[in-house]
Amino acid sequence: MRQRLVVIGNGMAGARTVEEILARGGGEKFSITMFGDEPYGNYNRIMLSNVLAGTDDETEIFLNGLAWYEANGITLHAGTRVRRIDRFARKVYADDGTSTPYDRLIIATGSRPFVPDIPGVRGAKRGFHQGVFTFRTIDDTRNMLRYARGHHGAVVIGGGLLGLEAARGLQSHGLSATVVHAGGHLMNQQLDPQAGAVLKRSVERLGITVELNARTTEVRGAERVTGIALSDGRVIPCDMVVIAAGIRPNTEVAQAGGLVVERGVVVDDQMRAIGERGVYAVGECAQHRGQVYGVVAPLWEQARVLADHITGADPTAAYHGSRIATKLKVAGVNVASMGLKGPEREDDEFVVVAEPTRGMYKSVVVRDGRLVGATLVDDLSKVAFLMQAFDRGLPLPEERVRLLFDLGAPSAETSVEELSEDAQVCNCNGVSKADLVSAVKDGARSVTGVMDATRAGKGCGSCRSLVTQIVEWAAGGETEEDPSAGWYVPGVPLAKQELMAEIRARGLRSVSAVFAELAPAGKEDAKSKMGLASLLRTMWAGEYVDERDARFINDRVHANIQKDGTFSVVPQMKGGCTTPDQLRRIADVADKYQVPLVKVTGGQRIDLLGIRKEDLPAVWADLGMPSGHAYGKSFRTVKTCVGLDFCRYGLGDSTALGIALETRFQGLEAPAKMKLAVTGCPRNCAEAYVKDLGVVAVEGGRWEIYVGGAAGAHIRKGDLLATVGTAEEVITLTGRFLQYYRENANWLERTYAFVPRVGIERIREVVVDDADGIAAGLDQAVQASVDAYRDPWQEGGEPVTPGQFRPALPLLPVPKR
Repeated sequence: MRQRLVVIGNGMAGARTVEEILARGGGEKFSITMFGDEPYGNYNRIMLSNVLAGTDDETEIFLNGLAWYEANGITLHAGTRVRRIDRFARKVYADDGTSTPYDRLIIATGSRPFVPDIPGVRGAKRGFHQGVFTFRTIDDTRNMLRYARGHHGAVVIGGGLLGLEAARGLQSHGLSATVVHAGGHLMNQQLDPQAGAVLKRSVERLGITVELNARTTEVRGAERVTGIALSDGRVIPCDMVVIAAGIRPNTEVAQAGGLVVERGVVVDDQMRAIGERGVYAVGECAQHRGQVYGVVAPLWEQARVLADHITGADPTAAYHGSRIATKLKVAGVNVASMGLKGPEREDDEFVVVAEPTRGMYKSVVVRDGRLVGATLVDDLSKVAFLMQAFDRGLPLPEERVRLLFDLGAPSAETSVEELSEDAQVCNCNGVSKADLVSAVKDGARSVTGVMDATRAGKGCGSCRSLVTQIVEWAAGGETEEDPSAGWYVPGVPLAKQELMAEIRARGLRSVSAVFAELAPAGKEDAKSKMGLASLLRTMWAGEYVDERDARFINDRVHANIQKDGTFSVVPQMKGGCTTPDQLRRIADVADKYQVPLVKVTGGQRIDLLGIRKEDLPAVWADLGMPSGHAYGKSFRTVKTCVGLDFCRYGLGDSTALGIALETRFQGLEAPAKMKLAVTGCPRNCAEAYVKDLGVVAVEGGRWEIYVGGAAGAHIRKGDLLATVGTAEEVITLTGRFLQYYRENANWLERTYAFVPRVGIERIREVVVDDADGIAAGLDQAVQASVDAYRDPWQEGGEPVTPGQFRPALPLLPVPKR
């Protein structure tokens, strides 16, 4: 009969410990029940700063989805807090009134934010002041993002890693950010004063204000935050405050249950709670040999030891503490820290190289010929060797400065070979060199394959170069290109042209049919559905069999989802032209539905932001305007200048041509979004040179057509495709190019990547010169798609599925059991 294993905590430590137990066959030995305070699966807390900054979607940071718990027979009580432990009855009591017996108990309750007792932080009856936040959970992050809209200035109390990341994240949403730190330099737990000063310069260069030796004495504002007061009498105006002043172990339930608690739950070398039989603690809530750890690497080591012990895989396993070495990306700045920050004895050797104007700092501390500390800011080229020397006591060069530069110290390649098997490579996900080597031995011969198998490099990303070096070394220099790199979608092992040929030959008109016929074992892959749906719509036009579960949320409801779960509605304004009647309707809709923000877009349209999902059909009906397709992987808009009729420089009627293009190709499905522009002269007021397709009027009534331009995160002037004499030729070549792109581009490949990959000469041969004899076929295919077009906002009157516009959050809570 299996023993009953209860885990209190579904965070990174608790879930990782269960993973390690399962990897040792613990699923056959234990029936596992887990409790988590948050109503979600297990996610990577380190990545919340990326979610705040908008570089990662919150769905991307989950480590274990619901299917993982179910597949491993784990009973998960999500959003359920354990209130009491009865050590004598061997039961835990949860806040939902249930009691759960255990044979073995693991406490992995983690930490909570430390909130200083500052007047004004808390309201009399409502907890935190409505403008004050901590930064620890997904819900904290959501609340910060929601509140940031409509506010202008944030103060972050705390100049550690989390505070700097919070400031940078909020800054990316348009808020001014000030970091207020009570210490004399930033990240004083990891850096010495000189390194902290270099980091301060780098952070200030990003536009973040830093106040040091600054103690906050009050958060001001009654109904809303208006500023903070400092002990020196200064007041910093702001309308949002984030507290990132450190963490404290969550030990209340353990202490109330009678366990030995000092700073954390006191444990021995097997992670057993002192004086207890069958009770363990792991992670940030555990205190081992007087030490409590607040970084992730020790958590992974503890999890392995606990799993070895509890499953009997290695009864001699023991945890002896961790030597802390971390690699971080702090507000975009690379930082590595290990051991001592500076010399502590008279005979300690201390080597420092600093270039503050470059934002670079390096130091090492050597004692008795052994590396006992190192700090790197910006340049981490020597971090692999330094971490190995710190952890394993490797011999050091006599000239210590060679530790910091390639002046005779081991090269990166040699360092990789000399790294011990248990050396930690990815701190974010606890991946060792041995894990990477094992993945290569198990058949993963590509870097991306190893990263997928181990999660290495899926966190802050600072270890990716080292991961690459180790994989190449482990594979004996015979790494392979990821076989899936050439697949159009990850779930079907075929390149795009092969996939299209099979789809045509078999007459596959739905996503489920493609999976059934072409996927290995007919297995459906959620990540592939959207790409397949787009491809099938491109190929079959009106004959495509639509399955709504194959669409992304934007395409299911025909609006652009925002961070707070509301939606953005952009009605069509062809060529950026509108009428007083349309403007009145937009204003009436904005008033009626209390739209928080009405904005003129870069595509010369009006965006209504903050509309609830359930209100979308009524908003569309009241507007009485077609969709502007600002949400899909499709033809979006044609930007125009005023052109011939009004501009004294105009050489062609750009407005009329832009409207004609948008009318013909509106909503056209594509592998990625397509933005167009028509400008009436080479002065380029409509920015046609940097669009996916841009048209420029030139002397003699002619038009130049440019393709593959970009003006977003990537900047690229488009390549000249052709110069033609009539608007009709522009429309024909536009349709032909768009169809060639639709049929040959990779999924999510924008034209600015597609055009240089294929080559403008080759594209010109096919699209303009018809060298392959397929021009007529391209024209017919794009015409079929044009003929099949239907304004998607018409679905507002008759929803396709009963729950199409039902209210929902971007992440659904895990069901309680």
